[in-house]
Amino acid sequence: MTRHDLPMLGRVMLLLTAVLSGAPIFAAATAAQTPPADPAKPAGDTADTINRIMQDNEAMLSGRGFTYDPAGRRDPFRSLVDALNSAQKGPRPRGIAGMLISEVDLVGIVQKGRAGIAFFNGSDNKGYFLKVGDQLYDGKITRIDRKTGSVVFRQDVNDPRSIKPYRDVTKRLTTATEEGSL
Repeated sequence: MTRHDLPMLGRVMLLLTAVLSGAPIFAAATAAQTPPADPAKPAGDTADTINRIMQDNEAMLSGRGFTYDPAGRRDPFRSLVDALNSAQKGPRPRGIAGMLISEVDLVGIVQKGRAGIAFFNGSDNKGYFLKVGDQLYDGKITRIDRKTGSVVFRQDVNDPRSIKPYRDVTKRLTTATEEGSL
């Protein structure tokens, strides 16, 4: 280090001290922006300022003071699950193909050859005979077991948190005594 570098080092140290302390610079900047209080002005101006600030806060809380422009991006304030549900399959078709698994009731199972046929009562109070592979609005039949009296559906799941895009739903036959005790 030479003696010519000392004045430069002093300036750097002075600047570093001013930046690290920050208070004198901030106070000077704030004082320059804030006009000094005028004793000639009435105290009502302060009340007007407070009222204006309160109105701005109320507008912000009610949603009038804030807008969001996604500019082609997905809106982060909208649910991802709702977007998937709305883009599902469109309007429901008529008949059993437009019914949800939860809307049909298993009434009986009959054997036809080696395959079983399940009899369902739909939400429209009509009866439907379905076999393995038949499609409902949110799933399809994967297994019909006459011995256990159960029908297994593979239901489509549109949950982004789910590992599998489906779940298995089992409907069982109920006896008259089971229905009475429920």
